Amino acid sequence: MPWTMTATSKPDARAPIGRSPDRLTLGERLALTGKYVALEIYTPREIPLRRIEALGDSLAECVRQLKARGLDPACFEFTRLAPPY
Repeated sequence: MPWTMTATSKPDARAPIGRSPDRLTLGERLALTGKYVALEIYTPREIPLRRIEALGDSLAECVRQLKARGLDPACFEFTRLAPPY
């Protein structure tokens, strides 16, 4: 069953991990608006699939999540999710 949420529900920080931001539903995108996400940086040698690897209220929280998973935060770009429209 796909992960769903309403605009008023508290997002589960683990639920969108491994998914492309483009594949979030409208409700998910609304609920996650303003959250920071970490996406692996594109390089010609490594063409990452644009998947969310960390999600949090701050950049520091995203970095902490990446380090906890043994990932190097320097290999990721951090961006804030904008509203879907």
